[in-house]
Amino acid sequence: MTSIGTDNQGKPKQRTVFFVSDATAITAETLANSVLAQFHGLKYQRFRMPFVNTDEKAKAAALRINEIEKETGVRPIVFSTLVAGSLASTFNEYCNAFVIELFRSFVGPLERELGVPSDHSVGKSHEIGDQDRYNRRIDAINYTLSHDDGQTNNGLEEADVILVGVSRSGKTPTSLYLAMQYGIKAANYPLIPEDFDRGELPPALESCKGKIFGLSIAPERLSQIRSERRPNSRYASLENCRYEVYEAERMMDNEGIKFLSSTTKSIEEISATILLELKVNVDPMMSM
Repeated sequence: MTSIGTDNQGKPKQRTVFFVSDATAITAETLANSVLAQFHGLKYQRFRMPFVNTDEKAKAAALRINEIEKETGVRPIVFSTLVAGSLASTFNEYCNAFVIELFRSFVGPLERELGVPSDHSVGKSHEIGDQDRYNRRIDAINYTLSHDDGQTNNGLEEADVILVGVSRSGKTPTSLYLAMQYGIKAANYPLIPEDFDRGELPPALESCKGKIFGLSIAPERLSQIRSERRPNSRYASLENCRYEVYEAERMMDNEGIKFLSSTTKSIEEISATILLELKVNVDPMMSM
C-alpha cells in the first residue's frame, strides 16, 4: 500500500481525483478544478479518463479506480460527466469511489423545470457540429507557439492578446491556456533589462498597446522559480528579481498597461481577468 501521509487530525494530505467522461473529460476537469480550488491545504493527484462511452469501458474505468483505492488506502474522488443512463449506472455499480455526477445533478431539475426530457446522448457537449471551432483552436495554438517569448514580431497585429512581463512570470502557460481553452491568439513578450534602461516597451509593441496585458510576480517566488532552472545565478538572485519586478511594474504603470500578480492566482483566474480587462469576445462553446 502506498502511503500518502496524514495531517495532524489524521486526514489524508493528498487525495486522488479522477475526471471521467464519455467525451474528452475537459468539461469535467474544468468544473472539478473550480470546486477543488475551494479547499486549501490539500494536494491532489489528478487523472483524466476520457471516452468512457461503452458499458465495458465504464466497468473497466471503475475497476481501475478501485485499484487506486487499494494502493493508497484512501477512497478516490470522481467527477463524472457520464450522461447516458446505462454508462452512469454501470460505472456507479462497480466503482467504490466518492462519485460526484456533474451533469446528472442538473439534468433532472432542468427536465422538471423545462417540461422536456433530455436525450442523455453520449458526447453531446462535444459534437463535431463545429469544425470551425476546432480549426480556430488549432490556429490559435499554432499562433501562440510561434509567438512565444518574443520569437517573432511578424503577425503581432493578428494577436487577440499580448502578454508582457519579466522572464518566468507565467506568460507562456497563460498564453497556451488561452489558446487551448478559448481559441485566443495569444503572443507573449519578455521585458528585459534593456527595456528598463530605455524606460519604454519594446518598439515592436508600441502599435499594439490596446492588446497588451502585464503579468507580474512576487520577487521571492520569482527567485525560487528561476533557481530551479539556473541555481546560484545572478538571473535567479533575489536582488535581481526585485529589481526586474520593480522596473517592469513601473514601466507598465507609465505605459498605462493593466497588470496583475500571478503569484497566488490560478491560471483560470488569470485568464478570466485578462479577457475581462481587455474586453476580448469569447465564443462560450470554445471552453467546453
